[in-house]
Amino acid sequence: MKKQLLVLVLALGMVSFVQAQDATYQTPPKALADLVNTPPTPGFSVDSKGQWVIITERAANPSIAELSQPELRIAGLRINPANNGPSRGFPLINLKLRKLNGKEEIQVKGLPQKAAISNLSWSPDDAKIAFTNSTDTKIELYVIDVATATARKVTDLALNAALGSPVSWVSDAQSLIVTTVPASRGAAPEVSRVPVGPTIQENLGKKGQAPTYQDLLKNPSDEKQFEYYATAQVVKLGLDGSVKNIGQPMLVRDATPSPDGKYVLVESVHRPFSYIVPLRYFPSKVEIFDTNGSAIKMLTDNPLVENAPWGSDAMIPFPRNYNWRADVPATVTWVEPKDGGDSRKKVAIRDVLKALEAPFSGEAKDLYSSALRFGGVVWGNATTAIVSERWWQNRKLVTKILNPSDPANPVVLLDRSFEDKYSDPGQPETKKNQYGRQVLDINAKNEVYYLNTTGASPEGDRPFVSVLNLKTKENKIIWRSEAPYFEIPVSILNAEKGEVLTRREAVDQNPNYFVRNLNFNAKKKKNETALTQVSFFPDPYPQLKGIQKQVLRYKRNDGVDLTATLYLPAGYKKEDGPLPTFLWAYPAEFKSKDAAGQVSGSPYKFNAISFWGAAAFVTMGYAILDNASIPIIGEGDKEPNDTYVEQLVASAKAAIETGVKMGVVDSSRVGVGGHSYGAFMTANLLTHSKLFKAGIARSGAYNRTLTPFGFQNEQRTYWQAPDVYNTMSPFMNADKMKTPLLLIHGEADNNTGTFPVQSERYFNALKGMGATAKLVFLPYESHHYDSQESLMHMLSEMNNWLDKYVKNAGKTTGASGSVGGKGEK
Repeated sequence: MKKQLLVLVLALGMVSFVQAQDATYQTPPKALADLVNTPPTPGFSVDSKGQWVIITERAANPSIAELSQPELRIAGLRINPANNGPSRGFPLINLKLRKLNGKEEIQVKGLPQKAAISNLSWSPDDAKIAFTNSTDTKIELYVIDVATATARKVTDLALNAALGSPVSWVSDAQSLIVTTVPASRGAAPEVSRVPVGPTIQENLGKKGQAPTYQDLLKNPSDEKQFEYYATAQVVKLGLDGSVKNIGQPMLVRDATPSPDGKYVLVESVHRPFSYIVPLRYFPSKVEIFDTNGSAIKMLTDNPLVENAPWGSDAMIPFPRNYNWRADVPATVTWVEPKDGGDSRKKVAIRDVLKALEAPFSGEAKDLYSSALRFGGVVWGNATTAIVSERWWQNRKLVTKILNPSDPANPVVLLDRSFEDKYSDPGQPETKKNQYGRQVLDINAKNEVYYLNTTGASPEGDRPFVSVLNLKTKENKIIWRSEAPYFEIPVSILNAEKGEVLTRREAVDQNPNYFVRNLNFNAKKKKNETALTQVSFFPDPYPQLKGIQKQVLRYKRNDGVDLTATLYLPAGYKKEDGPLPTFLWAYPAEFKSKDAAGQVSGSPYKFNAISFWGAAAFVTMGYAILDNASIPIIGEGDKEPNDTYVEQLVASAKAAIETGVKMGVVDSSRVGVGGHSYGAFMTANLLTHSKLFKAGIARSGAYNRTLTPFGFQNEQRTYWQAPDVYNTMSPFMNADKMKTPLLLIHGEADNNTGTFPVQSERYFNALKGMGATAKLVFLPYESHHYDSQESLMHMLSEMNNWLDKYVKNAGKTTGASGSVGGKGEK
């Protein structure tokens, strides 16, 4: 008997072993697979003169073999040790040039074989374009001569792109500031598998609240690897191949020339490193060098920040945001906190914008004092700049007009809630100045164009162009997107002629670029047209013709207005009856019911259905409630998450009821899904409601005690609000889960808070409580899944889960298929 039992145990073990080994990447039905296989639409970049266009072709999704190449995950970075650049990305594979007003595409000659192009940038005079090319062993620098459409490699030096973009143009357009791999660097240190001792961390009574960062340094061996790959030599590189070293090799985060090209601002990091925070909190120096390579000025040497103040309105307690002022030859600016970066302190002034002019020997001047947290500046000229300050806690945003020559009394331009999308004017338009830097495009009437690419309104999203008078502060809309099109202003090509580059689309017309004449209606001229098409990209999704889409508007039971985008299969008619439904969402926190209820989306956008969310499954015969509003509101002194579960369930219920009333949603066959915070939402909806037959949660976090110092926009720690953390954690409520849940997670997730262990531990809890659940780990994938094999498998798993537990709910066997035909396995 014992022998027979042993044989049975061994046999069961073998079955389990074989099943694990037999797991291979699956392919979804063709309609879903085609979405992954669709070539990316080319990019379209116009020079600042509105004369030339560079058309960029991007690589398709990489293979899992490419994704599995060695990478270093250190200091919050992911580095390719083979070529000293980032290990992940979507490089360009081809470049073409074209006159904006022409149709002939000119293939750029001299491109490297098997091109992997990044860091594309126009020169200050728009006569050239620089780019980097990643090979198996190094990163190279190329420059295109626009007139001849010819690229050439400028140098044999290997670039160091481990910490950021390695190339910046100098204003003369004949040279660049480049970060390179030091010629004398030598061989990489060996990764030690034998420790010299334990890894020790110590805290001496100071608070050090921090998010749960990933890819951190873990030991002295990691430190040596980081130091080796991050060390770079900054050089001034002439297009003639001349090289001038700027300073000595250091761990360079950024190197930027001054507008006049005489100086270089270099930010670097140094020891001691940290095992609990990433690179941006390491000790950092900011120095100014001249372009002969000599050190001119040390601006700051900030220490390691492991105990920074905590919260969305908090900042490091040291000077930050060092930049060149764009409208003058050589003035460096930065921000100094006057509250120690601590948002809990009650002070009149939070931040001060400082400025120091060349030759950098005098005292820095105060240009702007910010009562809220300093938000940024757009430089214009000697008398005009636009500055902003904001405060997350009450969603306040203040914009002011600053006179840099007489900064004492800045004028308030806007004082609004940044939650209020309807009052958003957009962004001021800029142009290149004599240094090739972007500055405010101010006309003779002291006016600035504003471009709003969303254009939120009670009628839905309607992007617009407006003109703001900087003296009267009147902001007048001069053009707005109109039905049946969705048209986005991209840039002002010629302010005097009123020519703007736009991207236009409709439900059945894929996006293309146009030149729109804003003066057309006011000044009609012979042979003049209001709109001229300048790109001619074909429809990437011809197979999706006929898919129906509309923006739904409805109310939650507490009166809050909500929206969702409804997709219905091609050929569907209401007489066909209600459909199985898939709801997809991502919750958002608000401090105002009015802001939460503002309309989002447009019914006139092209049906560019991505493989990433729920909309893809309209091809499988589902009704899709996409981007359903899930506002979590906490007005006044109330915190949104205090009633998270109630608001979550009420919002989802309202969306389903709206679809049911329309006759298109079968309430007995509804699934729900989401990614990241949407995955967290999904698990909570299944735990706390009976609205759904199944759920799909991708790359989420489910145990909030593992993110104890806040998560998403929750500012309180676990110890300040334990009931909130516990109630919102699906892991803590695993015993309540009665609905099938598919968990998918990238095995190499690098997102703060969503460690893969979150899905692993949650699945174990669900399994222990007898829930129906499945866990799929995708090898080598990060928070976003990139490889062809992983995306196909993701869609296959999602489709099978929805088929079994939603479409065929109540049936003994699952079947795949879509309305009007059978799906392929």
